[in-house]
Amino acid sequence: MQAILENLDMVGAGFGVTLQLLLFGAIGASVIGMLVAFLRISPVAALRSIATVYTELVRNTPLTLVFFLIIVVLPVLNLGVDSKVGAFIALSIYTSPFVAEALRSGINGVPLGQAEAARSLGMNFGQTITNVIFPQAARMVVPPLINVFIALTKNTSVASGFVVVELVAVSKILANQYGNQVVPLLIGIALCYLVITIPLGLVAAYIERKVAVLR
Repeated sequence: MQAILENLDMVGAGFGVTLQLLLFGAIGASVIGMLVAFLRISPVAALRSIATVYTELVRNTPLTLVFFLIIVVLPVLNLGVDSKVGAFIALSIYTSPFVAEALRSGINGVPLGQAEAARSLGMNFGQTITNVIFPQAARMVVPPLINVFIALTKNTSVASGFVVVELVAVSKILANQYGNQVVPLLIGIALCYLVITIPLGLVAAYIERKVAVLR
């Protein structure tokens, strides 16, 4: 652990970048995922098809390839972005289908009679989703969403291969400087990830228990 203790400022900076990637990646994925989820349950067949194609295409594309397309290929087309911003975009895009599927599963878990009752009251599709279906689905989708964000936390490590200095990139730098402390160094970096993922897992388990009681 000496390597980490002697370079706490560097490790702290890397930890901060990892948190930024998680935060902005989660926000972007939530916005895109919510849009895709609504399109997946849309009464318009064309919109459902577009959302399905997007979900299957992105979900089955390796994250490294998404990073490569945004950070390496786009600059060639004069559409380049800063590496950190590119990482935010890549993580948002890659995670969004998983968010969409979690939301869709929660929405599908609401009894069909709720939507029929809303339509009988004169509500349109948008009003039914936002005022009736989604509030009931929200408590069911939180645990799977947190699991998606736990996976996102670990996926931020891919950014280290694209000139983003987060925790894994810091571990590579320190490993070159402290070659005789690689194992404790990697354990220390792993603990930094656990500081994020374990609380998220505990929150997911707590909410899941609460939802089970409400059911």
